[in-house]
Amino acid sequence: VLKVFDAVHGLEPPLLAGAAAREDLPGYLALVARLEEALRFLADNCGLAVDWLSDIVDYLGKRSLADPRFVADLAGALSKLKGVPAAGLDAGLLTAALDVLEAEFCRLLAEHSAPLAMQEDHDKAKPAAASITPPRIPAAAVQKLGLTLDRLAANGRLSYCVAAYADARGDTVSASLHALGLDYLQDQTQDAQALSPSVELWGRHLEFAVRHLLEAERKLCVAVFERRPEAAAACFADIAARAGILDFLKFGRAVADAKKDPIKLLRLLDVFDSLSKLRLDFNRLFGGKACLEIQSRTRELVKRVVDGSVEIFEELLVQVELQRKMPPPADGGVPGLVTFVPKYCNQLLGEQYRSVLTQVLTIHRSWRKEAFNDKMLVDAVHNIVKALEANFDTWAKAYEDKTLSSLFMMNTHSHFFKHLKSTKMGEILGDEWLREHEQYKDYYSALFLRESWGTLAPLLSREGLILFSKGQATARDLVKQRLKSFNASFDEMYQKQSAWIIPDKDLQQRVCHLVVQAIVPVYRSFMQNYGPLVEQDISASKYVKYSAEGLDKMLSTLFMPKLRTRRTASMQIRNSNGKIASAVTGLQRSASTLQ
Repeated sequence: VLKVFDAVHGLEPPLLAGAAAREDLPGYLALVARLEEALRFLADNCGLAVDWLSDIVDYLGKRSLADPRFVADLAGALSKLKGVPAAGLDAGLLTAALDVLEAEFCRLLAEHSAPLAMQEDHDKAKPAAASITPPRIPAAAVQKLGLTLDRLAANGRLSYCVAAYADARGDTVSASLHALGLDYLQDQTQDAQALSPSVELWGRHLEFAVRHLLEAERKLCVAVFERRPEAAAACFADIAARAGILDFLKFGRAVADAKKDPIKLLRLLDVFDSLSKLRLDFNRLFGGKACLEIQSRTRELVKRVVDGSVEIFEELLVQVELQRKMPPPADGGVPGLVTFVPKYCNQLLGEQYRSVLTQVLTIHRSWRKEAFNDKMLVDAVHNIVKALEANFDTWAKAYEDKTLSSLFMMNTHSHFFKHLKSTKMGEILGDEWLREHEQYKDYYSALFLRESWGTLAPLLSREGLILFSKGQATARDLVKQRLKSFNASFDEMYQKQSAWIIPDKDLQQRVCHLVVQAIVPVYRSFMQNYGPLVEQDISASKYVKYSAEGLDKMLSTLFMPKLRTRRTASMQIRNSNGKIASAVTGLQRSASTLQ
């Protein structure tokens, strides 16, 4: 016992040397192992040695073989030794050595835990995160961490190691991610359109966090805590939480809680698609007991996304039908709903969303023990477009001016034909259906011209105009009368129709050309033949208000869309609390949203 006790004191200088662990960690760990072995020997044998000495002292005392005072002092010292635990015989040397190992464990972590050099990622074409691979900690450093961990864990300091490791690696991953610019994760806005740019970033950043950063961290945890899988799982769960994985799920929840509208459906499908692509990664990384909160939050988010998507999709048809009660555009233009729905339906059936929406609807139906397939999705979208088509006649009848009603129908059918032709929705509806809309466009175009500008040419009739000397006065009066009637009718019609629009540029130019052809040649011919009768009159300016060239210029610029935001019929989705949330506030909003 005395020899071992002396050996313990011999270990004190190398174990307390400041740089010993850093300069030669294997050697330092070997010294700690020798100290532990010595302390175990003392723990096993000190009591026996004291008992032996006590027996000897008792023998000496009973036979008066030594000075009684000496014997008494010796007996007292042995009694005190019996009350001293063996672990305290090193005077705190093992504790000091373990403190050194803890410091070295933290130093190794800090040396190899620098955040990645990231940049804010806002470029859709060149995401900053996608091309960055987290650097691997050198195998030698991993081995040192594992060996140090083993010694500390063997002496009851595993919890410290787990906490220190989670602090270092969690902060590193968090710093790497937040360098990308994750402030948007705290955005709690209720507007799905406002969240749209952030949702796209969220998907890329979540994939990078899971498949690159956290995947690398899980492997590192397993390597360092190789002989302690439960500690590795708990440590990784702490790292994932510190890295902000719950903040990513919280943002997904914010999207699910946004106000209901058709744009929200697209954003929910984006969220579901990102989670679906990472499903196997989530199961592998967060499937253990230590990640129960992440599992629970993820399941809750998926359910809310699926339920919210289906709720909006199933209401679309009803909401389109409700728009029949809304007034059509006062300028005869294309309603925002007519602009929005074809683009929207084409998106739902496009490559990006069709399979995702089908998957969402299939999952939701499976919860109700019902079947769903792609054809049912196509039929549902088809019914939405057909419901919109049925709105046209109702809107057209709302106009008091039949001419404006014809212009509206021409615009609407033209837009439908042009924007559904050569699209996925157009293929479903069929060529015959599309040709019907083209024919309706031509029909209402002809009707519009006949009922409006076509009524002006007869006002310049030559009937009753006989040019000879005794009849000039009569002819002049007839010319004045007919020019006056033409001017009055033209001014009224031009002023009224100047507020009307034809949004499609090609159609606007075509209609204007037909209007010019209906008016200008007749007017030019009339003025060439009978203009001189009036032009020489002192009141000529009252009757000859326009030149043929002036009419041509005026009529060619009719129906041009105004450079302002035009609010039209909007599509509404009724929230569960009964409030109405606008899905489409106008043509400009819809177009920009669906780019």
